[in-house]
Amino acid sequence: QVQLVESGGGLVQAGGSLRLSCTASGRIFSFNAMGWYRQAPGKQRELVAAIGGPTEYADSVKGRFTISRGNANTVYLQMNSLKPEDTAIYYCNLGQWAGYGYASSNYWGQGTQVSVSS
Repeated sequence: QVQLVESGGGLVQAGGSLRLSCTASGRIFSFNAMGWYRQAPGKQRELVAAIGGPTEYADSVKGRFTISRGNANTVYLQMNSLKPEDTAIYYCNLGQWAGYGYASSNYWGQGTQVSVSS
């Protein structure tokens, strides 16, 4: 059994910052990477950032967001210079780092809401 718990979302004005945290527990030994996804209303879930040694970022957040690992089962997403278009539910995911980048699994957190006002 795998469990992912996110925290750190909230409401912030444009230009502000938030830090998301995700802690994984359970049978996680077979996973070597973690990622953050987001889903805005009416849109598909998209990869925001992933880390597995190397890191990967969506073009829309490069230079503003930073993903990091606290230890083997914790991942953070530091979000700076937030924009209204960053408003979404953010989900943590366990995965694998493959030759082509991050490969997600079916293990997801419950999500945390990030809302950015203009």
